[in-house]
This record gives sequence, C-alpha cells and structure tokens, in this order.
Amino acid sequence: MSDRILGAACIAVGAAMAWAARDYAAPISYEPVGPRAFPMLLAVLLAIGGAWLLVRPGANDHWLHTVPLRPLAGVIVAVFVYVLLFQWLGFTLATIVMAVPVGMAFGGSLLQSLGGGLGLGLVGFFLFDKALDVVLPTGVLSFLLGGR
Repeated sequence: MSDRILGAACIAVGAAMAWAARDYAAPISYEPVGPRAFPMLLAVLLAIGGAWLLVRPGANDHWLHTVPLRPLAGVIVAVFVYVLLFQWLGFTLATIVMAVPVGMAFGGSLLQSLGGGLGLGLVGFFLFDKALDVVLPTGVLSFLLGGR
C-alpha cells in the first residue's frame, strides 16, 4: 500500500511541477531549448514513475524496512552539496563531487565512481553547453572550458 501512496504523491508532485513550469520563459530567447524544458521533463518522468508505482503488480508494501538509510542519507547530502557548490565550482567539478558519493552509495568503487563522475561531468558539459547551447557555469575551470 505504501508504494501506491508514494506513486500517487509522485503524480501529484509531477503535476504541480508541470503547472509551476508552464509559464517559464526567458525574456530574451538566447537558448534553443528554453527554461521550461528541463522542469517539464522532470515532471513527466516523475509522473510516469508514480504511475508505474500505482499499477505495478506485486508491490512490496514493506519497502521501508529494506532501504539502506546510510547510503540514502549520503546521496541526499551529496545533492545538497552539489546545489551549494554548483555556481562556484562549475557544472563539471560539482557533478564529479556529487557523482562520487552517489556512485559509491549504489555499490561502485571509488575509482569507478570517480570515472563515472568525470565522464558525466565532461560529457554533460559538452552536450549541454556546446551542443545544445545551454549556458552552464564553468566555475574554477573557466580558463580550461572556455567559461562564462
């Protein structure tokens, strides 16, 4: 039953996110994607995940007893640190700093998590900043990545 409650909550939060993001618009259109695309994508993915939780057969109603709380707390702290350091460190370094503890929480070694974070940070930066023309902060690496 708790899975279905979580699913309904995810659908409600996704709908609220979509409603809040519907009016997002840049005063000057300097990006082809625009500020509305990312929150709308997250809202849709959250609602789809919530719908899956609602309809999937054989849902384990005692999922909270199997959640590893220490790695989950580490992931939450890593995301908050990511938000705090994003502007100062820039997208690439902040993503690496966030991805290492998250990767380790999912069972990866330090080397695997560092490699994944490095790949995610660099590929994500070049995909968004260079290919899609979405401005991302370069932070302390501005001299190397052609920062803004």
